[in-house]
Amino acid sequence: MRKLTYFIACSLDGFIGDEHGDASAMLRFLDEEYLDFLKTEFPETLPTQGRAQFGLDGVENKRFDTVIQGRASYDLALKEGITSPYGHLREYVASRSLGASPDPNVEIIAEDLAGRVRALKAEDGGLDIYLCGGSCVAGELLDEIDELVIKSYPIVYGTGMPMFGTGLDIKEFTLDGVRTFTNGVVVRTYARKR
Repeated sequence: MRKLTYFIACSLDGFIGDEHGDASAMLRFLDEEYLDFLKTEFPETLPTQGRAQFGLDGVENKRFDTVIQGRASYDLALKEGITSPYGHLREYVASRSLGASPDPNVEIIAEDLAGRVRALKAEDGGLDIYLCGGSCVAGELLDEIDELVIKSYPIVYGTGMPMFGTGLDIKEFTLDGVRTFTNGVVVRTYARKR
């Protein structure tokens, strides 16, 4: 069975962006050491439009072949005129309001998100599924998340968009690994405790 991995950047106080979802303050930590890690370990998480500048054109997907994101995350690309931000993956956008997809590579999931994710996880073969964001989608899919990869940046927002944006029952994960970087970023990997 394929895994659903929530691969997310957050502040030390657990916010994935400010109260408007802006996470641009975290971009200043993309130094050479950290970018090399992302390019080597998680190359498919870098948007299609930036892959050439990172030397990733033609690089095969290593961990993921599918991405799921929420409407607000997808809107960031749409505002830039990009209708398929992860064209190197199968793209799904969870949205009850978007209507028709603006791109043939992007499928809109308007109903039963958890059911659709369970069907994707049950597919034979393939790589795992990358949950890109956002907060409400992660909250809705918490029971389906098998792995957390949390990139903690050495900043504090004080307030903002939490990693999981809904009322939740307590779920437990076990620590699988920690990687630290000289820029202060810490990447923690957790597996779902079932």
